[in-house]
Amino acid sequence: MSSEGTGIIGKGIHIKGNLTGGGDLTIEGRVEGHVSLKNHLTIESTGKVNADIRAERLTINGEANGNIDAGDLVSINASALVTGDIKAPKVIIEDGAHFNGSIDMDVKLPDDVDLPKR
Repeated sequence: MSSEGTGIIGKGIHIKGNLTGGGDLTIEGRVEGHVSLKNHLTIESTGKVNADIRAERLTINGEANGNIDAGDLVSINASALVTGDIKAPKVIIEDGAHFNGSIDMDVKLPDDVDLPKR
């Protein structure tokens, strides 16, 4: 948890525009536009985000529509509905989650590992 605290966008809140910050954020309402956070973003089961997202870590329990770029981890839980491309070194998709998009984990293999030719 960040020393800057956790912000919450409640169920009745609808934000349109760019959302940036340095602390952790939990979204229970709706956000449209662009989200850029330095720490952890959580989209709760009631949350709906129609935005490109940049964050260090992202946990999705609700809906996310847009491309995701995470520095560390994207966790898509069983109740989630995600549409968009993900770029992150670690991605977890629980059984039951709905995901439509591509994943780029930019894996670097050691030089002595040869992949079989197709």
